Amino acid sequence: MESPTLSAVLAFNASNQLAVRASGLRLDLAFTGTDLTRAVGELETAFPGHTPPTEYFSTLADGRNCHVCFAQVSSAPLVPAIVFYSLDALAAQQTKLTPALAAVLGQLEPYLVEIPYLHLGENDFIYKFRPAQERNTAIYAQDATAGALYQSQLCGAIKAIARQHERSAAAPVTLDFGAVQYVIPSHFGFCLGVKNAIERAYETLAENPTRRVFMLSELIHNPFVNEDLLRRGLRYLQTDKGVPYTIDGRAASAAAGVPLLWDTLTPEDIVIIPAFGATDDDKRRLVRKGIAVCHYDATCMLVEKVWKAARVYGREGYTVIIHGKQEHEETKATFSNTRRYAHAVTVRNLEEARQLGDIIASGDPVGRQKFYELFAGRHTPGFDVTQHLERVAVVNQTTLLMNETLGIIEHLRAVFRAKFGDDTHVGGGGRRDTLCYATQVNQDALSRALAEPLDAAFVLGGKNSSNTYQLYRLCEQQLDGHAFFIQSERNILSRSAVEHHHYVGGGAGRTDPRALWVDETLGGSPVPKRVLITGGASCPDGIIQQVITRINGFFPPDQLRSVADVLSDLGA
Repeated sequence: MESPTLSAVLAFNASNQLAVRASGLRLDLAFTGTDLTRAVGELETAFPGHTPPTEYFSTLADGRNCHVCFAQVSSAPLVPAIVFYSLDALAAQQTKLTPALAAVLGQLEPYLVEIPYLHLGENDFIYKFRPAQERNTAIYAQDATAGALYQSQLCGAIKAIARQHERSAAAPVTLDFGAVQYVIPSHFGFCLGVKNAIERAYETLAENPTRRVFMLSELIHNPFVNEDLLRRGLRYLQTDKGVPYTIDGRAASAAAGVPLLWDTLTPEDIVIIPAFGATDDDKRRLVRKGIAVCHYDATCMLVEKVWKAARVYGREGYTVIIHGKQEHEETKATFSNTRRYAHAVTVRNLEEARQLGDIIASGDPVGRQKFYELFAGRHTPGFDVTQHLERVAVVNQTTLLMNETLGIIEHLRAVFRAKFGDDTHVGGGGRRDTLCYATQVNQDALSRALAEPLDAAFVLGGKNSSNTYQLYRLCEQQLDGHAFFIQSERNILSRSAVEHHHYVGGGAGRTDPRALWVDETLGGSPVPKRVLITGGASCPDGIIQQVITRINGFFPPDQLRSVADVLSDLGA
């Protein structure tokens, strides 16, 4: 005889806690019925408002075939016997669970990452950019420290000009101080995704003075922003490389045996997901602990746009090639998200794309096996080189150079044209909408500024900021040894020496001293120094102004024009 069927609706609140029915010492499925209509009726006696129940899986529960649906609710239950528990809390009291509840909980793992977003459609974004009139600009001037970090009259005046053509690069602006002139690209500094994340962090701290507020990892790749947030009470759960912190603030690898902050989390705690996004493993961990994931998810919508493109490619049968740095949080999140829908492999640059192209073109089984050596740890489990490199589509880490991503796509097209006579095996057509326009417009604006005569260029940003490093690469190609990657004015040691951050790959680097000026005179007489200054997407305006102040300090005051005069030149 066929087993009777059961429909069960699992109702989760915004903190991803599950509603269960408490009867004495037993905990049971809260909303069940012989069909979905009856189960939903049970749900609505406790929660009149809920998202449409959606079936996720079936399992054998206490001898019955059980169809399991998920729904999200936003209120307290109207039925006293219905209580919320985090999934970790339920797992800790197995002896109290009915067999049916235990069986269903045992099948949840693959679906945990979807629970926080049950109220969103596939085409919805977790956190949309705020329009200008809704921005919380007050957080950038809440005290003297924030004002010095985030505010700059000079940068504000330049950006007011740039807002006339927000998404396209214009001619650079020259700030003429007399003895020294600063060439500033039309676009630089904070992008909308970074602004969103920063405002979310400061707002959350202000709104929750009695709760612990954590960031999954660094909010953005700028040490001064992160230090200011730490000063205000924020804490980080792990490093930007995913190494968890202990309760005494050390990386776990350096403090064996000390409890992890992760292990102290409770549903009362807040964890903010940074603009880079988070891996599915990290999200599942937060869901199990009953943390409100979605409400504090500050993933940049342009990063999420890449995820959506990868999902489409996967459903169309393509393997996804991710142009990105394997160790970068964004690429790790993109890889994690993509593997739900497609096989994927990460390539760091055009050189690695060429290696992949050689493997695709090769008919030699031995040659194709090189894939597993060259891309070890960078492909999805079960990757079959003979099957999963027949049709590919490319997405990218949004902070890398657009032209390099386009170069990878064109190279793969050429490989497939040579092999099959056409390039229909490469998906996406001429699609460019997964390339971050903010990153690209900063790069375009910098290229226009580099066409000017220059004595030096300073690119400002955190040492681990990928988009800042890409800007530096452009400057280095033009100015050779007179382009400098620095974090702040403190790296400018004197009129003739700079501490330059030299990136060596894999997230590592070193600081090298470098001479500053090319020469002091031209034709025997002093000429104004022309210095390009730009900032990566995580560089606050205040630091750019501090660099200008620092360099100005190397010149006699009587050779310098005032800030007021320079602002007047800009019409400010």
